[in-house]
Amino acid sequence: MRPGLLPLLMSIVLLSPLAIDIYLPSMPAMAAEFNVSDSDVQSTLVLFLAAMGIGQIVIGPMADKFGRRPVVLGGLCFYILSSLLAVFALEFSLLQLARVLQGLAACSASIVVFSAVRDCYNTSESARIYSYLNGAICVIPALAPTLGGLLALQFGWRSNFLFMAGYGLLMLFIVSFKFAETRPASTDTSSPLYRWGRYKPVLSNSHFMFYAITCMAGMGAILSYVSYSPMWLIGELGIDELTFSGLFALNAAFNIAACFGAPIVIRRLGNRPTVILALALILVAGLAELVLYRLGVVAGMAGAIAYMLPMILLCIGFALLLGPATSMALAPFGDRAGTAAAMLGFFQMSGAALLTALLQQTGLPAPVAVGGMMTLLSALLLTVMRLERFARWHREPVAP
Repeated sequence: MRPGLLPLLMSIVLLSPLAIDIYLPSMPAMAAEFNVSDSDVQSTLVLFLAAMGIGQIVIGPMADKFGRRPVVLGGLCFYILSSLLAVFALEFSLLQLARVLQGLAACSASIVVFSAVRDCYNTSESARIYSYLNGAICVIPALAPTLGGLLALQFGWRSNFLFMAGYGLLMLFIVSFKFAETRPASTDTSSPLYRWGRYKPVLSNSHFMFYAITCMAGMGAILSYVSYSPMWLIGELGIDELTFSGLFALNAAFNIAACFGAPIVIRRLGNRPTVILALALILVAGLAELVLYRLGVVAGMAGAIAYMLPMILLCIGFALLLGPATSMALAPFGDRAGTAAAMLGFFQMSGAALLTALLQQTGLPAPVAVGGMMTLLSALLLTVMRLERFARWHREPVAP
């Protein structure tokens, strides 16, 4: 373990959620300025996450071959430039392109952070560290929408992307001086950068695949919640931007508390039982969302509260889920942590983006769309974990 590494990793990992959450209150205004539909504006979130996932396949092996430090420095430079492209975009297609490039940049930081954890901490420690990192990530939904709303009110929505560029520049300066290489000396750097043999041991591991899909399901539920919320609360229910930010921040506060409490839960229950608890909470959240909508609580502030209350359980469940699921997925791959983290990110991000994009094509109202996704995915995963025939997929592995 390296002194001061965790705070640095927590700062780097904020790049991705910042790019997702800070401009949420501005989405209806962006749709109006570019004269595009709600689903078009929602696509800027989906494209970002899809690019972040697909980029993992390209950048993950680079982190193993060339090292963590050059990858994160290059990603930060790219993050700054793509944020500035969004600032000056006059056509909606250019904004979409900027979001794709920004997603590719953010995935560099994500890979390096999660690889560095696997590099520097053992299996039992890593689940707790991942939870702390998720806690840092969850601070952003609590603060960024309010900050973004205030910036947009004073300077317009483009100031949100200018803020992202400024944060990227600050992190570039800090990382240049503070982040030392963490790649293990035993990492194989002689083989070709892209070859099937690099991915096969990861993709053929059923334990990895199950927990990668579990992470994808959790991220899909969160992405659908985030992408539908501005259009439902502001566009449909007429909630103003600052009230939206306050409701979003309240849920994020529960998420933060759950993330920083997750290491205690993991220590007491273990990784697999914590995953089961998390999925159960997401299942209850989905069912509650559907029931409240069915009861007709869909107008004004009452409708907003009815929509957001079940999301508290979703946020808590997601906070408990991601740490142990990530740790168990990556545990067998100490010698190729970068590639394994990349494949995990690919399934988690691109899979969630695909699920959300398909969901947006259904035309379902937000509570039904989000509640239905939560219910279906969590119920399916819990059913698999109840069946003994699939025990090898999800049982605790022997520590390497």
